[in-house]
Amino acid sequence: MKLVCKIACLALLMNTLPGIGQERVFYKTVQVNGLNIFYREAGPANGPVLLLLHGVPTSSRMYQPMLESSLSRTYRLIAPDFPGFGHSSWPSPKEFSYTFDHLAQVTEDFAALLKLDHYTLFLHDYGGPVGMRMAVAHPKNVDAIIIQNAVSHEAGLSPLWAARRAFWQDRASHEAAFRKSFLSLETTRNRHVGTSPHPERLDPDTWTDEFYFLNQPGQADIQTDLFFDYQNNLKAYPIWQKWLRDNQPPLLVIWGKYDASFTVAGAQAYQRDVPGAEVHILEAGHFGLDEKAAEIIALTDDFLTRQAKK
Repeated sequence: MKLVCKIACLALLMNTLPGIGQERVFYKTVQVNGLNIFYREAGPANGPVLLLLHGVPTSSRMYQPMLESSLSRTYRLIAPDFPGFGHSSWPSPKEFSYTFDHLAQVTEDFAALLKLDHYTLFLHDYGGPVGMRMAVAHPKNVDAIIIQNAVSHEAGLSPLWAARRAFWQDRASHEAAFRKSFLSLETTRNRHVGTSPHPERLDPDTWTDEFYFLNQPGQADIQTDLFFDYQNNLKAYPIWQKWLRDNQPPLLVIWGKYDASFTVAGAQAYQRDVPGAEVHILEAGHFGLDEKAAEIIALTDDFLTRQAKK
């Protein structure tokens, strides 16, 4: 009897703590501009929308801990896969222009199709330049922004970007070296491990799955074209910074400090544009949800709860 009571009490506790327990997630696909766009969804259909935009070389799968968390009891969480990623269509670069402008347009059309006219953006890595374009184009749709290791300031770019800038300046001379590095298992692992003093805490399935994805037919061309376009994000930084200064959105910045590509200075830079921004530096890497899912979920829940009371 005592054992049954303990099990029941533990189950009750797990269902009341933020970030613990498991909620139902739905896996759907819609047609957007002739493309199959896959997305994960959880939470009430009439709940405030949290639009989760993923990074590279992952997909909406990175948000599974958030989708399964207690957040989905209040909020409608929607996480799409960009074209060329995950379970969405992977058209050839000959048929689809892999630029961040184009990804943002498809994501805007996806949101319109789902009738998402108000949402909080949760932006990670590539999701940053996609989401910031959406914010600039449709400021009235954005209730708040949550940044998780997504850069909008050059201060956030580590020395690793020197080789990447060389690729932008002379693609023909540097493309072979870029592909060899970008698609390698070592680089894919390093995106997760970064400078972490505790690599043993990280599940190797994350980067081995991503390595498999990157080496599927067509992916090398897709990811090379898209990363070549990344240079246009840097050119857009002043536009995004001005938008932040002019609009002063409610802003939560969550940053894994062991990120090898995006430095902590990139997190702190947001406060220059939005002085009221909340910045939290975590003992985590680029993919903060790998190590600090419960903490990120709790910070997100607290931030959204306080915004709802204003």
